[in-house]
Amino acid sequence: MKAKILVIEDEKDIRDLISFQLKAKGHDVVSLERAEEAISLIEDNQSFDLFIVDWMLPGQISGIDFIKSVKNYSQYKETPIIMLTAMSQPEDIVQGLDAGASDYISKPFDLKVLEARVRVQLRSPQPANKDIFEFAELKIDMPKCKVTVSGEEINLTSTEYKILHLLSTKPGNVFTREQLINNVLGEVFVTGRTIDTHIAGLRKKLGIASDYIETIRGIGYRFKDAI
Repeated sequence: MKAKILVIEDEKDIRDLISFQLKAKGHDVVSLERAEEAISLIEDNQSFDLFIVDWMLPGQISGIDFIKSVKNYSQYKETPIIMLTAMSQPEDIVQGLDAGASDYISKPFDLKVLEARVRVQLRSPQPANKDIFEFAELKIDMPKCKVTVSGEEINLTSTEYKILHLLSTKPGNVFTREQLINNVLGEVFVTGRTIDTHIAGLRKKLGIASDYIETIRGIGYRFKDAI
């Protein structure tokens, strides 16, 4: 998919390198130094399919602030955002994901990894009314809440099924433990360890398909992407 991508990065060499590489892949790229400039474009009704945002930016708006701001625009509530940052501690990455970033890349980074993450985020999502999710041996029948691996039905608890269903809706996207708690368990007061326990049980039942649920150490989990 060819897309219009907005890159916000204050280091000119990195900004130019990203822009050149993505343009070489056929994308239309707008690259800026400051988040304030990006907000101006958005308010002028310019449309973008993906944002790549640095955390530490000059001016009054940081990358985190930009992400929170852009999610307030109805047309961008579901637009993917990749955070590109030297802030690579788990707590920093969790903060970025909780702010609304779809993915993160720590500096220094490999351009091929960036290209792959862009492909993942631009991949057309499955239609909301799609009843069947299939990934190799794994099959999820949404209306029946039925999960099979290599044709054999797997008996999951309600919580295990909800976790698997949520992760499978966005392959390649990282879900923090807090996001999983909020989306799966609602207002129940639990810790991240509770999610870890449910994941362990889910993986055990999935057997040969257990590797499809990947651990992002110190942050959370994601469903494996096909790349």
